[in-house]
Amino acid sequence: MIIVHDIFVCKPGNASKLAKLCKEHMSSQKEFVNIMTDMTGQFNRVIIVTKYENLTGYEKSWESMSEEEMKKMQEAMKGYTEMYLTGSREIYRVW
Repeated sequence: MIIVHDIFVCKPGNASKLAKLCKEHMSSQKEFVNIMTDMTGQFNRVIIVTKYENLTGYEKSWESMSEEEMKKMQEAMKGYTEMYLTGSREIYRVW
């Protein structure tokens, strides 16, 4: 099993807005686990946690999204890129 952390460092005042937006539009996905915001460490971070059986499952999750689903997600998340400064992705193997 793998756990994926998509990490966003938000502009001041936008972390809770981005967390709410992501939770509203991702909570129905079967891979979705949690949305986390920082309490210590670097300020204004939002971390989206998803879980997959393996790296192949992660890759297939992107491929399995239909064009219509992708357009719907893009419309729902419109403007999210204005809420953050930078981001990264971390992938962990669960033992």
